[in-house]
Amino acid sequence: MTEEILKRRTFAIVSHPDAGKTTITEKFLWYGKVIREAGHVRAKANKKFTTSDWMKIEQQRGISVSSSVLSFPYQGCQINLVDTPGHQDFSEDTYRALTAVDSVLVLLDAAKGVEPQTIKLMEVCSLRKCPVTVFINKMDRDALDPVALMDEVERILGLKCSPMTMPIGNGKFFQGVYSFASDNVHLFNPEVPEGEMRKVDGLNDPRLDEWFHPRYLAEFREQAELVHGAMEPFDHAKYLRGELSPVYFGSGINNFGVKHLLDSFVAYAPSPMARQAEQRMVEATEPNFTGFVFKIQANTDPKHRDRIAFMRVCSGKFLRGAKVLHCRTGRQVRLAAPSTFLANDKTVVDEAYAGDIIGIHDPGLYNISDTISESENLKFLGIPDFAPEHFSRVYLEDPLKSKQLTQGLKQLSEEGATQLFAPVNSPIPVLGVVGVLQFDVIKFRLEEEYNARCRLEAAPIHVARWVSGDPVTVQEFKSQNNHDLAMDKGGNLVYLCPNEYRLTLMEKNFPKIVFSKFHIGE
Repeated sequence: MTEEILKRRTFAIVSHPDAGKTTITEKFLWYGKVIREAGHVRAKANKKFTTSDWMKIEQQRGISVSSSVLSFPYQGCQINLVDTPGHQDFSEDTYRALTAVDSVLVLLDAAKGVEPQTIKLMEVCSLRKCPVTVFINKMDRDALDPVALMDEVERILGLKCSPMTMPIGNGKFFQGVYSFASDNVHLFNPEVPEGEMRKVDGLNDPRLDEWFHPRYLAEFREQAELVHGAMEPFDHAKYLRGELSPVYFGSGINNFGVKHLLDSFVAYAPSPMARQAEQRMVEATEPNFTGFVFKIQANTDPKHRDRIAFMRVCSGKFLRGAKVLHCRTGRQVRLAAPSTFLANDKTVVDEAYAGDIIGIHDPGLYNISDTISESENLKFLGIPDFAPEHFSRVYLEDPLKSKQLTQGLKQLSEEGATQLFAPVNSPIPVLGVVGVLQFDVIKFRLEEEYNARCRLEAAPIHVARWVSGDPVTVQEFKSQNNHDLAMDKGGNLVYLCPNEYRLTLMEKNFPKIVFSKFHIGE
């Protein structure tokens, strides 16, 4: 069992939108021999779509709106890769995904450097002290100076860089990359898939002068000398502690430098790491199975209205059909058909090990952050909650579809991407989200997956606050503010505050009441 666990590599790819994340994911799948052709984010007539962007809205808009889980073998290891949304409006899905991985690959656009969404995502990584690898993509386009790019990474993201490869030229004059680790050069030729690898004897090997344009080679040698003097050589122990980040350069769309990157993950990325529970630290190699739910996805197969809970296995070995403890409810449940994934393609598995991400059929039992255990009652820590910032009322266009709308709103809210509120004095449901683009996705999915045509209208709500405290005072508060109150999906009282002034006034008038930004479920 321990040998199998040590083969696992579980990581997420994060970046600002359009840095090439989904394209890199496709190349990884191609190297893992699980797809015959790498797809395109926006497919033309005779091109296939990317495997990880499987939802129809993702294919139409050319963006990822939901984390995809992709499992495949590579060089004797089992890779579990989470392709996350880059757009800030879907960041809560990314944050949750980061709790389920052991390391992170950060992608940067060589022309743009560090962008705002990357900064936000890296804050989560640094809180967890995740080992981070950096890939600077799109070197075949006009790019910033590589030393300046790494300086930006160190200064803005707080990552200490250790360059593993360095580019020779960029844009129209991109010639290739040099690997410090293996002393070889990878020659770039857009006409030759993967380019050509040649072994050399250091930076001053005269053969480099024969292969590369003197101007770009001279620039490269100068930059290489500079980073050698100014930046730390790669130290595996520091990388595992999250103190040093290897940096690679390449072009995902041309499949250039991607194999270097994937090989390094197999060689250096951590096998499954220990996880903190409320009760104790849980080691991956412990014999007893434990895991936690970090994502719920409705309608991966719309024909069957299925609901899948994504579970990270934290320790031990999981066996199909085994009886396990659902720690929140104390119930014994049997997980009959656990699956591994290639986006929305499922394969039923008989066993899974620490580090694996498996899907389990959810009859409505599971919540995000639920712990599943072979025997011990545990609760894993670190699943973040998010306060909604934008609100809309949902109006049904066809009264005969009210059942479909109710089911759709319930299931989509349970995925965690939206909060569903039932106003106390109105039958019109209210949705709360972190980013406004989520409204487009929810409307699209309600109509596409549940056949519930609807209209969303912005609601005059400033913030949502969960109400708790002295029962008598809460009752008085309810009687005075009934028109601004709602119940969440768990039946908890929520104050949908119309403006900041009203919130300040309520906090002053009702000091015995707690107005909470977050609600932690029972």
